[in-house]
Amino acid sequence: QVQLVESGGGLVQAGGSLRLSCAASGRKFISYSMGWFRQAPGKEREFVTSISWGDSRVNYADSVKGRFTISRNNAENTVTVYLQMNSLKPEDTAVYYCAATQMHWTTRPEEYTYWGQGTQVTVSS
Repeated sequence: QVQLVESGGGLVQAGGSLRLSCAASGRKFISYSMGWFRQAPGKEREFVTSISWGDSRVNYADSVKGRFTISRNNAENTVTVYLQMNSLKPEDTAVYYCAATQMHWTTRPEEYTYWGQGTQVTVSS
């Protein structure tokens, strides 16, 4: 059974930090690139960051560059992906989703096969 389980969301003041985690199991996720997307109320789901399989190449949306850091830990049965979010802004408020793709490099949500249930991040001003 494929599972992507996010955790670590919550309420934080502007300028604060949060660390999200995503535990992926049920597939050979070591061969999947992993991404984080977010969706704010009334807006489309948008790409935040990704880390590729193999060379762990990272990619960030311009809105989060320099503030967010993605990393991954490849264990035998579970891949865990982390999103360290610093200097948070109210506009970062959204539901954050972890996703997996067999493509090496993509920012398009339709090219991600597996998704987590999402975790809420709320940044107060």
